Amino acid sequence: MTRKSIIKRRVGFAILSLVLSSNLSIAQEKLSTLELINIAGQQRILSQRISKDYLYKGGEIAVNKASRQLSQTLKESMASQDKLRASIKDEKIMNLLDFVEMNNQDIVIKTKEKFSIDNAQYVLDLSESMLEGNEYIMRALKKSANVDDSKLVDISARQGMLAQRISKYYIAYQLGIKDNNTVNQMNKAVEEFTKNHKILVANKTNTEDINTKLKKVDRLWSVVYKFYLDIETGGLPLIVFNTADDITKKMSDITNLYVKLGK
Repeated sequence: MTRKSIIKRRVGFAILSLVLSSNLSIAQEKLSTLELINIAGQQRILSQRISKDYLYKGGEIAVNKASRQLSQTLKESMASQDKLRASIKDEKIMNLLDFVEMNNQDIVIKTKEKFSIDNAQYVLDLSESMLEGNEYIMRALKKSANVDDSKLVDISARQGMLAQRISKYYIAYQLGIKDNNTVNQMNKAVEEFTKNHKILVANKTNTEDINTKLKKVDRLWSVVYKFYLDIETGGLPLIVFNTADDITKKMSDITNLYVKLGK
């Protein structure tokens, strides 16, 4: 059985347990459901940023920044896990949190090893499993939240994840992982980001601050998405790295504003 098959089998068991769960029970603590959804959304971002930073560091591009960010991302991911674990008491969700944490530990070990394409592919696979696990945690949390508010938090947080995902697949292709899946996944992420951006811009409950920040994202995206779509030509890894981080930061700020708006 391949490593990829093992990872998929692990997440399959974890997700099956979650699907069989009938209710989500959230402890009456300081964090609201929307705040927990925001944390789960941030975890999706971190799952993609971990692998992106590892690949950039290994490819000797923006090495110092990628190294610092990788270390920070691993710490943030574990801290977010602790916050979710302290507030969510549903046994099935806890099992899935255990799975994500296990993947986190595997990535910590793998990212300390000497860079190779095999290791890069393994880290990519782990990041996909982490993303899938956090997607299901997000869906479970949304069942207990106001539909409109949770949708906006979900979509805006997803935009940050997509920006990191685009950068991840872009650098993976440049480093030699040139299968069709790499190109297709990146193109899908670009397409979804564009679609989600239109949804957020058209939202009638946006505050002036949210609209101002979305306009900044719009100006940046209208230029850089063309670079992303030129993945097979390549040649702009540093621009892709920096713009992905810039967009992710802006979208995280917007997500936080949506959380406040929904309180």
